Amino acid sequence: MLLSVIIPVYNAEKYLSRCLESVFTAVALSKVSAEVILVDNGSSDNSLSVAKKFANDSPLKIQILHCHTKGAAAVRNYGATKASGKYIWFVDADDTVTDTSVKLLIEKAEKTHADIVMMGATRVYPDEHTDYLSAVKPSEPDYKSRFVRYGAGPWQFLFLRSWWVSHGFSFKEGIIHEDMEMISSLILYTDKFAAVDKPLYIYYQNDDSVLHKAKWDPHYLDIFPALSGLFARFKEARVAEKYHDELEWFFIWNLLIDSSKDFSKFREGKVGFKKSREMLKKYFPGWRKNRFLRKKPLKLRIKVRLNYYK
Repeated sequence: MLLSVIIPVYNAEKYLSRCLESVFTAVALSKVSAEVILVDNGSSDNSLSVAKKFANDSPLKIQILHCHTKGAAAVRNYGATKASGKYIWFVDADDTVTDTSVKLLIEKAEKTHADIVMMGATRVYPDEHTDYLSAVKPSEPDYKSRFVRYGAGPWQFLFLRSWWVSHGFSFKEGIIHEDMEMISSLILYTDKFAAVDKPLYIYYQNDDSVLHKAKWDPHYLDIFPALSGLFARFKEARVAEKYHDELEWFFIWNLLIDSSKDFSKFREGKVGFKKSREMLKKYFPGWRKNRFLRKKPLKLRIKVRLNYYK
């Protein structure tokens, strides 16, 4: 078995068929031996019926499992323990993969003996406009620097399962932003890194996703333990100083640009701005002089400062 595709499922009836059809097509065209592991997290819609129909109709090996611990982190962790493929790929149930994705990823991994293969992705917004999330390439100068400050999702990587298991990697359970603590630190654990800088994954930013809710959710504040956990990983590896500027920029981006959009939408978000200021004062009091921030357009630099003082 070369590949295990792990798909968390929670009330994904609206998207799951589209996702599975894309995965099955990519596997079939690649002629790679593969399994699909669907892990249900207590869906109350018809997601399980969709999954079972595909399992009955597909020649692929399909496992339908049940994880009773809530959250995408627990589901991914559980799915990884049940995988038997040489490589694992975490795919979200509301996204799709391209026809050539499996073929190109496996070819790259086998040729380079990589622990991690990163891919490019097309991001699709609710209004259907798109942009491209490029892969970090090992040929880039200081590619590890860019990797640390990139902020990719787990779906943008193919992982060698034996490497993943040997390091005891797992996603932080009980929070959203569950991947943030781990993903940016993975490059610290290997020099066997490869990339396919093509849009092999289609990432849909749906209005009903966990990160795009219409009402305030206290889990928006999970950004703070996630960032603290990430910093702790670099501290534990004794490279926090080496990657000081990269981590500082990562904090600036996630607190004063990305999360501030969520905080601004809700009255309850005022506490988020306060906690952002406190976190930056604690970890990076000199953040205004960050070398990556200084290279950004004036408009963005002004926006960052305004969000800091909100």
